[in-house]
Amino acid sequence: MNKTTSGLINGFLGMLIFSGSLPATRAAVASFDPLFLTVARASIAGALGCGLLLVFRQVRPTKRDLAALAIVSLCVVIGFPLLTALALQHMTSAHSLVFIALLPLSTAMFAVLRGGERPRPVFWLFSGLGSLLVIGFALSQGAGSASAADLLMISAVLMCGLGYAEGASLSRRLGGWQVICWALTLALPLSLIAAVITMPPALAVVTPGAWAGLAYVSLFSMLIGFIFWYRGLAQGGTAAVGQLQLLQPFFGLGLAAALLHEAVSPALLATTLGVVFCVAGARKMAR
Repeated sequence: MNKTTSGLINGFLGMLIFSGSLPATRAAVASFDPLFLTVARASIAGALGCGLLLVFRQVRPTKRDLAALAIVSLCVVIGFPLLTALALQHMTSAHSLVFIALLPLSTAMFAVLRGGERPRPVFWLFSGLGSLLVIGFALSQGAGSASAADLLMISAVLMCGLGYAEGASLSRRLGGWQVICWALTLALPLSLIAAVITMPPALAVVTPGAWAGLAYVSLFSMLIGFIFWYRGLAQGGTAAVGQLQLLQPFFGLGLAAALLHEAVSPALLATTLGVVFCVAGARKMAR
């Protein structure tokens, strides 16, 4: 098997793992407080990530890497999980996936802003159209005004885009999976303390579905998915493998319908298709 094929396979597996993140979070917040869920998943993944770094004797980041690692940690380890968990208390995971369709675009925009790239004007046209589709959908569902949950999801996508852009830059120096492991390790002391403080008083009443959701987002969404995803990007190239992100909302919708029995309305599906089209166009114009 050549590196391109192997990269596509690893990238596909990573994308598929990430597709289950929001349905799993939706299941977990049925019993867990969003803050506890966030710091618990960070603690579990952080302990495993720290162990991987020790076992494979990875070189420590330099001082110049610490600021970027702090951004990745704040955005990907804490910000995105917390904001999505708060939002998913008030919306279905199927609804939230419309916003996740903008994640590749958010990542590209931060790469432009942080990396000094100068995409063609058509990039901004596609970007604006995709954003307007999401805003229009949010307004139509909220009787003329975006809900607090919609605003939380928009903020989550922006934070995750910034974290992905910083992580992509760091991975050139530290390696792909090492970036998420160092970011998790950086957050581990505070996340452990916060997890102890916010632990639910009655764990016996937590549903099996919530436990399964916590396990999934801790092991797969926060760690294993990144290992496959970054390995795929390294083997198959960012441009080729990165396009697989466009499939994530549709796999997520399928999982939401199959596992959580959530309704996928024609308007939701049509909006997601439109956003994916705009994101694909924007990514093409960015190169």
